[in-house]
Amino acid sequence: MADTTDFEAPPTDLITLTRHILKQQQELGERASGDLTMLLVGIQVTSKYIASNVRKARLINLVGLAGAENVQGEDQKKLDVLSNDIMVNALRASGKVSVMVSEEIDEAIIVKGSKGTYCVVFDPLDGSSNIDAGVNVGTIFGVYKVEEGKQGTVENVLRPGKEMVAAGYTMYGSSCNLVLTTGQGVDGFTLDEALGEFILTHPDIRIPDRGKIYSFNEGNSLHFYPPTLKYLESIKYPANGKPYSARYIGSMVADVHRTLLYGGIFGYPDDKKSKDGKLRMLYEAFPMAFLTEQAGGLATTGTQRILDVIPTNIHGRCPVFLGSKNDVEDVMKFYAEYDGEKRW
Repeated sequence: MADTTDFEAPPTDLITLTRHILKQQQELGERASGDLTMLLVGIQVTSKYIASNVRKARLINLVGLAGAENVQGEDQKKLDVLSNDIMVNALRASGKVSVMVSEEIDEAIIVKGSKGTYCVVFDPLDGSSNIDAGVNVGTIFGVYKVEEGKQGTVENVLRPGKEMVAAGYTMYGSSCNLVLTTGQGVDGFTLDEALGEFILTHPDIRIPDRGKIYSFNEGNSLHFYPPTLKYLESIKYPANGKPYSARYIGSMVADVHRTLLYGGIFGYPDDKKSKDGKLRMLYEAFPMAFLTEQAGGLATTGTQRILDVIPTNIHGRCPVFLGSKNDVEDVMKFYAEYDGEKRW
């Protein structure tokens, strides 16, 4: 007979994402209509579908180019197109959305006849240029509540990120992780493929006040402005003799996920080549900044809180520095001392 004295039974009270969202809805009481709950449940189903296709991409011939470019002038991958279609169709079918903005589509999508009270902005497959190499990729999303009298108009998404009511991302890699905030902190979920459910595995994520890792594309350092260069020099050659470690994956979802869990700083600044930075406000900078602040960190353009920036077009860009509070404050000090060009 086998010795079972060291056997530890698996937990029987698993908290699924759906259960977690319903609990938050109940806590809001009369203020909650249930529409946001239904919308977020729809997003998690979409994430499962995309995760399945990412894992099978090589087997079902979804790798490689689709033969077109997106609105950003980037070559579209076959998975980009499929992920976008999955996301758009699922959100439209939810009946809770009146406006959508996707990285892959030039114009905002107005859902005609919809009485939905939410707008969703999203990058359906962030980091897809790395998909053929098996690098983690992900879906980023942000949710706005429709303003009264502006139903079905693009003005509903041309608002600062601080007005979002929910934001998150799903990361597709060795595991499928969904990280979400509805303005009540940040929680992380892992997809249990056997159950087909996202299970709460990272409750109440709190980013450390200071980290030991920096994540910048230093291949662009020739074009960086002095504040960024001086900050990087300060962490690579510190007076205490303990330099930060460099970790840059090139997939925003993966780099930010690591930063949220371990601390440190992620940066994609504006520079002499990219005058407004590279990352898009609505569906990259705003959702990630919202998550970072909800986890106790900071997110800045260098001179301004990211969530206070007002977008002027749906694909507008801005510089991004986000992560541990003390690390981001160090960047802001270098920008405050800089007497040269300050675009932000």
